[in-house]
Amino acid sequence: MSTAITTTRPVDRTESHAASFATRWLQPSVAVITAHGELDASNSQEFVDYALRHTEHTERLALDLTGIDFFGTAGFSALHTLNVRCAGAGVEWVMVPSTAVSRLLRICDPDSTLPIAATMPAALCSLRAEQRRLLQLVSEPSQGFRE
Repeated sequence: MSTAITTTRPVDRTESHAASFATRWLQPSVAVITAHGELDASNSQEFVDYALRHTEHTERLALDLTGIDFFGTAGFSALHTLNVRCAGAGVEWVMVPSTAVSRLLRICDPDSTLPIAATMPAALCSLRAEQRRLLQLVSEPSQGFRE
């Protein structure tokens, strides 16, 4: 099943020797980054830099890694760095892994601490759900509270 994803800005693309990265903006603060090829020690830092270069304008980020054919341990380190830096910047994120990414995550992240979704529509739904949950953190004042 295919889901159409429309953008509000032009697609931004970057090519490295082993991978390509592209960003689509679904809303002014929601980005989908797609990666194809290989993520390893030769380009993992380039991937992190690419994914984080617009964090000052991004509230929610979805990574489509379904096009990754090879995913080395440096790729896992890149995802960990991305997780820490997104948390520091207040950016909610989720990834849709390929088979190669999932294989390494089963070894390096057995407790599933990194945010994962099975499909891009599910990833985008989880980001919307996370936004609603964050908005509900402030409760109404209790009736019995007096100043």
